[in-house]
Amino acid sequence: MNHVRFIRRALSVIAAAGGSLLGFVLFAPSAFAMVMPPPGLSPSGVSSQSVPTAVHTVVAGGMAGWQTALIAVAAALLAATLAVFADRARGSHRKVSISAA
Repeated sequence: MNHVRFIRRALSVIAAAGGSLLGFVLFAPSAFAMVMPPPGLSPSGVSSQSVPTAVHTVVAGGMAGWQTALIAVAAALLAATLAVFADRARGSHRKVSISAA
């Protein structure tokens, strides 16, 4: 096996492992975060001293549908552009063999 190819593959594996480890370190604390109830409340959020009151939830904010669609279209265009560039870069490194007829 070519030594350069071996080094390249080893560096790819190390980069992938490092990227996944970095993602785990950055996002694991937020994934396991908890909201602690104030003192005097049970874990279910109901006070043991008084009757719970009725709460009407009002949803405000969020992302509009056109923004979600715009992000999806932009991501698809970016992925297609990167795929074309990768294909062209891969194609430029191929060896051309011409057979005599």
